[in-house]
Parts: sequence; C-alpha cells; structure tokens
Amino acid sequence: MDLFDVLKLIGGLCLFLFGMNLMGAALEKRAGHSLNAILGKFITGKIAGFLTGLGVTSIIQSSSATTVMVVGFVNSGIMTLRQAINVIMGANVGTTVTAWLLSLTGIESGNLFVQMLKPTSFTPILALIGTVLYMMPNADSKKKDTAHILLGFATLMFGMDIMSGSVAGLKDVEAFRNILIMFSNPILGVLAGAVLTAMIQSSSASVGILQALSSTGQITMGAAIPIIMGQNIGTCVTALISSIGTNRNARRASLVHLCFNIIGTALLLCLFCAARALFDLSAFVGSEANEMTIAVAHSVFNILCTIILLPASGLLEKLSYKLIPEPKNTDSVPKDVPHLDERMMATPSIALEQCRHATHEMADIAFSSLHNALSLYDAYDNTVATSIHQKEELVDRYEDMLGSYLVKLNTYSLSDEDSHESTKLLHMIGDLERLSDHAVNVLESMQELQQKGVRFTQQADRQLRAMMSAVSETLELTQHAYEQNDLQITSQVEPLEQIANVLKDQLRAQHILRMQRGECSVEAGFIWSDLLTNLERISDHCSNIAGCVIEMAHEKLDLHDYLKTVKANSPEFAEIYGSYAKKYLHDAAGL
Repeated sequence: MDLFDVLKLIGGLCLFLFGMNLMGAALEKRAGHSLNAILGKFITGKIAGFLTGLGVTSIIQSSSATTVMVVGFVNSGIMTLRQAINVIMGANVGTTVTAWLLSLTGIESGNLFVQMLKPTSFTPILALIGTVLYMMPNADSKKKDTAHILLGFATLMFGMDIMSGSVAGLKDVEAFRNILIMFSNPILGVLAGAVLTAMIQSSSASVGILQALSSTGQITMGAAIPIIMGQNIGTCVTALISSIGTNRNARRASLVHLCFNIIGTALLLCLFCAARALFDLSAFVGSEANEMTIAVAHSVFNILCTIILLPASGLLEKLSYKLIPEPKNTDSVPKDVPHLDERMMATPSIALEQCRHATHEMADIAFSSLHNALSLYDAYDNTVATSIHQKEELVDRYEDMLGSYLVKLNTYSLSDEDSHESTKLLHMIGDLERLSDHAVNVLESMQELQQKGVRFTQQADRQLRAMMSAVSETLELTQHAYEQNDLQITSQVEPLEQIANVLKDQLRAQHILRMQRGECSVEAGFIWSDLLTNLERISDHCSNIAGCVIEMAHEKLDLHDYLKTVKANSPEFAEIYGSYAKKYLHDAAGL
C-alpha cells in the first residue's frame, strides 16, 4: 500500500461519509410528514414503540438521527420518557439495515441478474436518475429531495468501493495484521469500535468502514464482534451531545440510550467470552469476516440486546431517574412554556411537530381562560380572576416563543407543504393570543359589574346570555375542530360567527332604545357595549382559527374566495345558519 492508496482511502472515506450524510438528511426531509404520523400514532405500547423506532430508523438510515429526534420530542413534551425508551431500542435494530445494504458490495457471481444486485452495477443508474431530477428546470422540493437521496446513496457506495480497493494491499502488510490481532482482545476491540464511532458520530458509517476493511481478508470474526459491540456504545455520543441544555427527561432519554448499549454490550461480551472459554470456537473466531458476516453479526447483536432489555425498559427508566434525580419541592415550581429545540430545525417537519404540540397547549390555555371569564357573569370568583391573568401572561410567552421559533425556521430550506403550515401556525398563534387578551377584557367588564353593583334589565340580561351562549358554543366548536382537525365541525364555525355579528348589531340597537327610554343607565351601557364588542371579536378570532384549519387541509386554497362561495351558494351553510338563527336570534329577541 503506497501513498496513492492512502490518498484513495482518504478520498473514498470522504465520499462515503458525505454520501451517507447527504442521503440521511434528504431521507429525513423527504419522509418528514410520514415520520410525524408514525411517531404520533404508534408509540403507545412497548412493541408499538419498538416497531416505531425500527421503522423510522430504517427509513432515515440513522439511529443517531432517530435518537436525537426522540430526545427533542421528550424535551418538548411530545413523547414521554417511557415511550422514548422503546423507540430507542427499535432504532438500534433499525440501524442494521445500512450494513445489509453495504454488504451487497461483496456479491460475486457470473450470473447477470445477481451481478446487477451489486451496488457498483446499479448505482450509476441511480446517480443518472438523481442528476436528471436535480437538474430539471422548476423541480419542486420533493424531486430535489429524491435526487439528493439517489445521489447520496450512489456517492456512499462509490466511496465504499474506493475504500475497499485502496485497502486491498493491506492484506500483505504484517503491521496491519498485527494491529488487527491486537483487537482480538475483546476489551480493546470494544474500545476501538466505540472511539471510531464517537469520532464520526454514526454507527452505520463505522460498520461500513469495518466492512470495507474486511475486504483485506485480515479481519477475523473474533476481532469484528467486539468492534461491532463498541460501535453501538460510540453512537450514543450524538444523543448525549444533543441533550445538552435540555430538560431532565430529555437528558434521561439520552442516558437510557447509553445505558442500554453499555449493559447490552457487557452482557453479550461476557457471554461471548464465556462461550469461547467453554467451547471450541476457534474455527468461528478465527474465520475471515466479510461484508455479509459483519452485517449478520451487527443484526444479531442488536436483536439480542433488545430481546434481553425490552422487557426491562421500566427498570431502565428507574435507573435514569436514579442517575438524574428530580429536585426537591418540584410542586412549587410554576408551569412555564415548553422548550423548542432549535437543533430540530435541521428536519423542518419534525420541528413543526414541536410547534404543533406547543400550539395545542397554547390553545388549551386560551380557550380555558375564555370559558372561565364567561362563567364569572353568574358567579364572580377572585381565584378564577387571578388564574385568567396568569394564563394571559403564559399565552403571551407561548406566542413569543413560537413566533420567534417559526420565523427562524422559515430561514431553513422548507418544503412547500412545511412552509404553508408554518405560515398558518404563525397566524393561528396570533389569534390565540388575542383570544387570551379578550378573556382579560371580559374579566375586567365582569369586575366592573361586581364592584359597581351594576345590573342589566331583564331583557338585556336575556339577550347577553344568548350572545354569551353563542360565543361559548363557537369556542367549543373551534377548539374541537382544531384539536381533532375535524373539517365537518369547522364548517359550523363560520355560520355561528355570522350569528354573533348579527346579534351584536341587533342587541346594540335595542340597548340604545332602552337607554333612550331611561330603562338602562349610561354606566351600564358602557359595560354592555364593551362586552358585546369583545364577544363579537372572540367569535371573529374563532373564525380565523377555523379558517387556518381549513387552509392547512387544503394547501392551495384561497380561504376568502372559498368562504365567499360557501356563504353565497352552499345549502349546507344556509341550513346551519338557519338552525343557529332559530336558536339564538329568536331567543335574544324574546320570541
């Protein structure tokens, strides 16, 4: 092996790592919304969580990336620590798919069909397709991502082939053979695998490098197995780094990843050494490792670790709490907004999932605050009033956090779908913040009624209750439509908002007549007017939120044209409007 072989090795390694990074990033971006669906629906039980981790990692070809996502989800409150543990175990098995793909480089056959399975045979075709897609004029983001996946895969396979070719001369180098003999010591092999993987932060890449070196014929199974075990420990470095600055549960998730691999490696390494001592395994231990046997060993190790430790996931959770204990007097710590992990912005769809979750929490607080404010008309309560002010401050912090995060996220390369959703979330958090403000405005009117002892006339009381009932139903429909993404319920919000507009005009006109007749004081009139204005604006913001739900479901929908058409031509809209008119307008008029 001469200088030029060394240069080829460096070049091949660079291409291999670059291709793996390019392919992994493109797979994350291309499969982002699919990952959201998988992570959102299938993490309930142990097996479901395990399969989720396996599936996601198989898709994006990186257990490190999956674990970093999991740490971010736990940090944002989207996923519990117990759910995260099961997903992490599945990710460890899912990462073995890469080794199986790389093992195809060792295929040797005279059969044309079998030869076409060899990456060096079909990757030029993938590279050609990827280049055509990338250079297409006006190619959308999905085509670009697909091109990056194909080009990344082709690049890493060419890098693998170059590495294998450059190290072929090492089979005759005595010094190289002696180094590998040293790694036959299980402890040294584990350390070597851990250090290499920690340096490049990818167990898939380090296994690929080991498979490339196996082409020299100098790596035995006795040396390969401990190195593979160590690689699983080294890959934990990425998750540990990602947990810096996160909350306790997120740090526990990264620690569970490390404990899982250390415990699994310790148990299986002891079994491996015991088996070597008790049985004559010299033929197997001394046999030559190749791409296929390394892939098999990698899969068997990870599957055995999971079989042993998946039933004990609860114990791993308890261990993480022992290592990172809860502080004392946690009950006195006030609730605050969740942390949105900026490292998730590298995968925008995952970052948006964090934002959606935080927006759900913000909506719950805003709607709860409004319901509480309306309830004060019948029974004023200072404790409820204080909670409304606290919730308003909390909603303001949510808006600042989400607004800043989403604006920064928009500076990244987003797909058209992600960009559309990010814009709608920005609009939605503005409406939610205004709803919280109106809750405080309603509270202030209720306080004024309480402090000044103002009473409305019987007719005014009946009309105000009708208006509040309509707005309360609007709030319930909007909250349900948003949380369940229910377009059927969403279609009922706009007719009810129109009823609130009509009610405001009618009730204001009738109140002016009462004031002219001397039936109502000027002071009561001001409070009445403020309440009507705030109630009508609450229904307006509910309509805006419902509109965002509709727009998110229809990427290229012009909402204003849509609503105009619905109001003018939809029999369903007219029917819903008629039922609400009968329910609220007639009641308010005293009919």
